[in-house]
Amino acid sequence: MGAWLQLRVWKRPTFGIATPGRMFVCLASPPIAYPQARVEFRYTDAMSWQPFEIAPGIMVGEGGTPFFFAGPCVIESRDFALGVAQIVKDVAERQGVNAVFKASFDKANRSSVQSFRGPGLEEGLEILAEVKRTTGLPILTDVHGPDQPARVAEVADVIQVPAFLCRQTDLLIACGESGASVNIKKGQFMAPEDMKNAVDKVRSTGNERVTLTERGASFGYRNLVVDMRSLPIMRQVAPVVFDATHSLQLPGGLGHATGGAREFHPYLSRAAAAVGVDGVFVEVHPNPTEALSDATTQLDPSEFERLVAQVTALSKTLAEVDA
Repeated sequence: MGAWLQLRVWKRPTFGIATPGRMFVCLASPPIAYPQARVEFRYTDAMSWQPFEIAPGIMVGEGGTPFFFAGPCVIESRDFALGVAQIVKDVAERQGVNAVFKASFDKANRSSVQSFRGPGLEEGLEILAEVKRTTGLPILTDVHGPDQPARVAEVADVIQVPAFLCRQTDLLIACGESGASVNIKKGQFMAPEDMKNAVDKVRSTGNERVTLTERGASFGYRNLVVDMRSLPIMRQVAPVVFDATHSLQLPGGLGHATGGAREFHPYLSRAAAAVGVDGVFVEVHPNPTEALSDATTQLDPSEFERLVAQVTALSKTLAEVDA
């Protein structure tokens, strides 16, 4: 028996039956006219924002070398977080770049209910506060509900809105009202020009310190692609960050967890640096294959330092050419 297939060909319903080695196609009649969605968008390199301090001592939007949001996917333990933070600090000092330590206290959108989520809000913030005191690094962490930003801003310099939640008005406004800088991940389902609406929600509170992060767009099931045009498009409305590790994900690719293709991280990162970004987001783990979350995409310390060096070198070269 063949399998019936419904196709879309020549803007009319098309049906076919596929059998081994052959396929028969017939057109339904009469033709049906389908409305075409059209959005008028024109790119300009004019920016609608001014440079600002995203964290103490770290200016964004002035050009030059990108800063780095770097750290593990999730806080696995106190000692673990302190150890990775020291790695991030050491790499940043050796490479001469600014770094903000990132780690989640709760991974609320894990694939499986059995997956490790983290220590939770209060214990997680205690650990992040200790990281801040010990290393002197600014802190980024993500929130999932409008009741969290005010509490998180007592510790974090940058509050992050996860990609799946980037349209949630109450959450975005609460983040803006917290007074912290706000990093909004672009949803895998969002057009880059539509992220202006998310930025406007935060800025409606009077908080102008907003960045946007590109982390890939859904390309069918369980796959992401990065449209590099999104970087200059989003940079029209806010400083832009490239997520070098989540862009490698294959969502749900392991069935019980997200898969990924770590081997492509240098290529995408170098491409983003060539396009031009204000910052790079990268997850770092001492032993990625043993990570309790995102084991297929986090970078080990040597991979992280090589990425920082390459991105920095490309950015400096482009700056020299443009000067």
